[in-house]
Order: sequence, then C-alpha cells, then structure tokens
Amino acid sequence: MRDDGPPVERLDVAAYRIPTDQPESDGTMAWDATSVVVVHAGAGGLSGLGYSYAHPAAGEVVATVLSEAVVGRDAFATPGAWQAMAVTVRNIGRPGIASSAIAATDMALWDLKARLLGLSLADLLGRAREGIAVYGSGGFTSYDLPRLREQLGAWAAAGMRFVKMKIGREPERDPARVAAAREAIGPDVELFVDANGAFDRPGALAMASALEGLGVTWFEEPVSSDDLAGLALVREKAPPGMAVAAGEYGYDLPYFGRMLGAGAVDCLQADATRCGGPTAFLGVAGLCEAHCLPLSAHTAPSVHAHLCCALPVARHVEYFHDHARVERMLFDGVLEPRDGVLSPDRSRPGLGIALKGADAARYAL
Repeated sequence: MRDDGPPVERLDVAAYRIPTDQPESDGTMAWDATSVVVVHAGAGGLSGLGYSYAHPAAGEVVATVLSEAVVGRDAFATPGAWQAMAVTVRNIGRPGIASSAIAATDMALWDLKARLLGLSLADLLGRAREGIAVYGSGGFTSYDLPRLREQLGAWAAAGMRFVKMKIGREPERDPARVAAAREAIGPDVELFVDANGAFDRPGALAMASALEGLGVTWFEEPVSSDDLAGLALVREKAPPGMAVAAGEYGYDLPYFGRMLGAGAVDCLQADATRCGGPTAFLGVAGLCEAHCLPLSAHTAPSVHAHLCCALPVARHVEYFHDHARVERMLFDGVLEPRDGVLSPDRSRPGLGIALKGADAARYAL
C-alpha cells in the first residue's frame, strides 16, 4: 500500500500579459493581448504547474485565499484540496475569477501528484485513447479574407478534420466569409462557426438558414450561453447536420447540469482552466455521459490533451490560435498536433511542460 503523499509546502503565483500577433475580434468582443495566471505547487522536492487564461486578479485570489486552504495538505489528496478551495471562496463568489484561480491551483496539484508518482497526467488518470483530435480555431472577424483563407487552409493542409471561424460582428458579410473559408479548406473538412452570443433568437435562426449549403456542421453560441431556451430553439430549428454547441463560460457543475437539462446543446463545451481545473472537468464529463452527449474541450490544448485522452466521452480539443501561440512562448514541452491529433508525451511526468522563466519574464505583470 502506498504511503500518504508529502505535504504541499507552498503555492507560487505569477501573471503574464502577452500581446496578440495582430488585432483580434469575434462577434461581441475585440482584444489585443491575453493574460495568463501561472501557479506552481511545491512538495517533496518537486513542483507542479497549473495555469488559467484569466485576469491577473485570479493570481491574487490564489496568493491570499487559496494558499491557506491548500498548503499543508497531502499532495496526493487532490479532491480534498479542491473541496477546501471551493469552500473557502464562498464569500467572494465562486464563478469567474475565483473559479479560474481554483482551476490553476487544482491543475498545479494534479501536475504535482503526477510528477511525484513519475507518471504523465494522462497515465495517472487512466488512458482511454492515445491521442485526441483537435480543431483549428481562429478565423477572427478582424481578419481580411486572404488571412482567413491562409489560416484555415493551413490547418486543413496539416491534417485537421475540423476548423472554426468567428462570425456575428458584421452579419451581412458572414455568408461570403464562410464561403471563402469553405473554398480554402475544401469539401472534406468540417467547418465550424462561432458567434460568441452575437445574435438574438431570430438573428441566429436567419444566420443558420443563410449558412445552409456551405457545409457548416457546428454553430457555437448562436445566442448568449445564458439563454438556454434560445439555444434549445436554434438546436431544434437549425438545418439538418448543424449541431449547436456552448458551455465555455460554465464555471461550476450546476451550470452545466442546467444547460444539459434544458436540451440546449448537441455537444457540451467545457474549459478546465475556467470551470475549476481537472477535478471539475472530470465531473463535467460525467454529466455528459449521463446525458449521452459528447464533450469538447475549450482551448488550452496542452492541458486538455491529457484530460481528454482519459475520457471516452471527449470528442475533440479546440486548438485556439492564441493559446497555441502563448503556450509555445511560455512553456517548454508543449504538444504539437500531428495529422490533426494531439498525443500526450508519456515520457514526461505530469503535463510535461515547464515555464520558460527567462522568456516569460518580459511579459510579467
């Protein structure tokens, strides 16, 4: 029988802000930089790494609130640490910043446990598959048509079977933009569109109808992800073969439970860097299995590759342009897709990545 793990000795946290490589926008928002909060958890002479694409305020929550709940706990008892964190944020509010802070810390603890045991995180969880399909995601509304064609066409040429583009900022231009994307990727690659909640219900139904015939198989957040009845309506009336997806702004299991109970989606999305880390992501997968629906991981490919290889219900991982780029800039050991598939490196313990301190320092906040 294995002994208890060593006690967690410390949590160290840092935040970074990395400019985009060019202006980016979707249907409801524009941005020029991405913020990342990185947590290191130390125990037994090793250090685990976790992160969240969150506002730097999440780092303050880790340092001032979560640290007291985690330091001193058994490094192998990740569910107990997660529960202690969930309890301690009660009076500051669980969704949003607090949930992102829990996510980064929970991820660091899972990474630490795997490193202490000398296993990759996928092996620690138990593999259901060797690799997970990814879909190339970008196609920002700020891109001109040549850049849109170049980005999506390159992903298709690299073997990805799915690509996604943003719509909804200028709806009158979207059918032509989607047609250009279809021409660039050819007839055999599935084309996803993401409105980021830009439409009301009539607008979403009109756009779904306008895109019929262009081979769009995925309509993400056609209306706000808070409008569960609206998502269910679009799901019911969308053209055959066009699935409705949402869930990336889910921060706790009750939210995902309400979304599935409302019949709002054909495929549930979840983000381990937002919804409470690997511990909560595994719970979301259980909800999907209970509702007989697939799960798709939102962004953060270096993390989700490990989690989704352990989950039979997982369908694919979003290979988001920003996050793939940021992870290459900040971390050593980042996974690269081959023929549209991400496969964890089982020779490297934990997530298999390490912060490139000197490179990251120039972006530190």
